[in-house]
Amino acid sequence: MPSEETRTETRTDKTETLTATETRAVPGQASSTSSTRAWTTWTTRLLMLGIVLAAFNLRPAITSLGALLEEVRDGLGMSGSVAGLLTSVPPLCFAVFGVTAPRLARRFGPGAVVWAGMVAITAGLLIRPYAGGTAGFLAATALALMGIAVSNVLMPVIVKRYFPDRVGSMTGLYSMALAFGTSIAAAATVPVTNALGGGWQPGLAVWATLGVAAVLAWIPFVRHREAPQSASASASERTADAPGGRGAGPAPEQPPLRITRSRTAWALAVFFGLQATAAYITMGWMAQIFRDSGVSAGTAGLLLAVIMVMGVPLAFVIPRVATRLPHQGPIVLVLGLCGLAGYAGLYFAPVGGAWAWALLLGISNCAFPLALTMVGMRARTGAGVAQLSAFAQSTGYLISIPGPLLVGVLYQHSGGWGLPITLMCALMVPQIVVGVLAGRDRTVEDEVGR
Repeated sequence: MPSEETRTETRTDKTETLTATETRAVPGQASSTSSTRAWTTWTTRLLMLGIVLAAFNLRPAITSLGALLEEVRDGLGMSGSVAGLLTSVPPLCFAVFGVTAPRLARRFGPGAVVWAGMVAITAGLLIRPYAGGTAGFLAATALALMGIAVSNVLMPVIVKRYFPDRVGSMTGLYSMALAFGTSIAAAATVPVTNALGGGWQPGLAVWATLGVAAVLAWIPFVRHREAPQSASASASERTADAPGGRGAGPAPEQPPLRITRSRTAWALAVFFGLQATAAYITMGWMAQIFRDSGVSAGTAGLLLAVIMVMGVPLAFVIPRVATRLPHQGPIVLVLGLCGLAGYAGLYFAPVGGAWAWALLLGISNCAFPLALTMVGMRARTGAGVAQLSAFAQSTGYLISIPGPLLVGVLYQHSGGWGLPITLMCALMVPQIVVGVLAGRDRTVEDEVGR
């Protein structure tokens, strides 16, 4: 058995060049050696930067619009019903377009698809303020959301493929950047709009600059399909994983998993859907709940910002903790209990404990990075993660579509927030149950086969 020093050296040098023995074992691996060396220098750092920039771009299209929705409605003459439907357009687009991501990634490579997603986000954000009408505005918004959808699905795949030994830390970095981008767009859109002259068009279009930066960062990975290989991987594994199977003939393509037969996949999809429901209800209605309770508009905005910004530090911590546990159920339980306490506080003392409830709900909303981490842990292969990510996110976003609309209907018919808050609290219970089931130490490959 190798000594502890040998194991440490292997882990440290796993992204270095192959050993002489390993190189001789697989003819034609010289190019793989140089590729691996490149990954240990600038390529890995650039990919990390690309992941961060992509994450920054996955929510400003939504939260910047929410900040200027009244101005957009007035400028376009948009009806109240159409404006209300906008709250459900993001999860609908995520569900419809996200399911195509694995197929596109198999054909063009995940890096190329993420790059195209960043292009779509940038183009949509630039076009929609100047589209000239409601139909054009919605179409450009859908273009941006399409790019967000495919990138949403492929981020866990990118992390699993290129950082297999750092799934927790990289998922945390990505989730932290996503939460930071969400918070910045929500908090800065109005001040930036005022600084640009007060027009809502430049206030929305300015967020495309983030997209340009992400497009540039992902250009090197449009045709780059090789991941850095672990020194402990066998020669046959490296040959099979290489594009075209250089040196040993093309590796046979594995048939897709029968993902719908996996109980873990379904539990993860429902968990993803319920946490997304809570997130979109929070983004769409939480400020109004505080305002109707007697909190000033400015303070209500700050409370919402507190909820959103809690995801910045916790999104980095939670995935790292989750990957060190054999069962993620305890984390699910803690987050769920924080949500239950936060909603109970909103019901009984919305003003007196407003800051405490905002903190608790901010912690509860960190179920999103936990769900992404579990996607990477519940499948053994990159292809399995791609299928699971597409299934869990597409199904989950479909589940989340009615939530914000139902809250609005209950509020309108009851004339208060008691019934909607009760619904939010009730949804937290099944979220805990399915989250515990999804957190069990097993993989979808073990459950369904091929």
